[in-house]
Amino acid sequence: MACSTTYPMLFVLLIFPLHILAQTKFTIPLGSSLTANQETTPWLSHSGDFAFGFKQIQPQNQFLLCIYYAKIKDTTIIWYANDGYPVPRGSIVELNPQNGLILRDPQGKMIWSTSPIIASNVAYAVMNNTGNFVLVGSDSSVLWESFRYPTDTLLPTQILEIDDKLVSRKSEPTNFDYDSEYYIGHTSILRRSQLSYRLIFDELGLNILKRNNQRLLLTPPNVPSISENYHRLSLDFDGVLTHYYHPKSTTSTGNERWSTLWSLPDNICLAILGETGSGVCGYNNVCHLGENQRPYCVCPKGYSLTDPNNKYGNCKPKFIPSCDEFGKGNPEDLYDFDVVTDVDWPLSDFERIYPSAEEECRKACLEDCFCAVAIYRSNSCWKKKLPLSNGRVDTTLNVKAFLKIRKVST
Repeated sequence: MACSTTYPMLFVLLIFPLHILAQTKFTIPLGSSLTANQETTPWLSHSGDFAFGFKQIQPQNQFLLCIYYAKIKDTTIIWYANDGYPVPRGSIVELNPQNGLILRDPQGKMIWSTSPIIASNVAYAVMNNTGNFVLVGSDSSVLWESFRYPTDTLLPTQILEIDDKLVSRKSEPTNFDYDSEYYIGHTSILRRSQLSYRLIFDELGLNILKRNNQRLLLTPPNVPSISENYHRLSLDFDGVLTHYYHPKSTTSTGNERWSTLWSLPDNICLAILGETGSGVCGYNNVCHLGENQRPYCVCPKGYSLTDPNNKYGNCKPKFIPSCDEFGKGNPEDLYDFDVVTDVDWPLSDFERIYPSAEEECRKACLEDCFCAVAIYRSNSCWKKKLPLSNGRVDTTLNVKAFLKIRKVST
């Protein structure tokens, strides 16, 4: 997914607290370490539901230090260290009394640690049944916990303060870089009214708690049982905030995948609109809304993906209009248009012609060497230049797009 300006996708959450030190029987002692390879056994929660350790990601020999669900086939990461950057095979994370967790590369160089948040010496660590990894002091105080440093996912019982945020991965498979201008912002749901106070994730689902203690339920009724299902709220790489659930007990014929309980916004293609960045999809790409409010991107005719492995990325034109070509003949002999409806790139205009008939709009773009696309709507013509940003399908606008394509080779 590509960058855009702030869109209110980042949620502030407060969950009813749960005693996080109830598992002292299953503690991780000082000096414990894990090595980034496929053979290392992770640190498990008492229930075995959650694991803390290294997961191999593409490309091979790259590992991510993370927390993930340990019992289901669909390996789902719910928290990651080091801002999501993978480390090479042979890297080591160890539990240190002064610094807590320390991540080092194979040469011993420190890459990431939980310090300087440590106020006193660490006594031990716990991977809780809630999915929260906790560092505990000698006085039984909580010195550090993963729940206080969320990444892209929230879990039941997790507590976040009003200005905490979720940060999505940039793309689905392996890229954990961030487009901060898009992802880092404040929650509009909570800030639409000063009466809104917290977002609560409990057995009823997600609720907005107001300062008068009234609640607004966001989740549909009949939430699948938390005792029988895993639940998570994730800000996915495509910008959609989704409440998922997954049966804890599965069979070979049962449901082995995450199901969507609800998500928002209703149409991410229309919700993202920024003067900088490309939008949901890459430059020159077009966002379409698919099943479960998930976006998918399709390059328009005359364009192809810059990176064939990233369908959400930029689309490169098969030719770039050049003013030098206009001296080689009549523009009508050089160019034609691919005409599509309900497609627009709303922030790529460099000229508006009003009033304009449809044929006048077409001709104006044809004869302008800077014009790559012309949009015609309501007796107006918008000429657009490359690169095109915020491409989307919008059936409410009744627009017609003229995409300039080369008619003959020059």
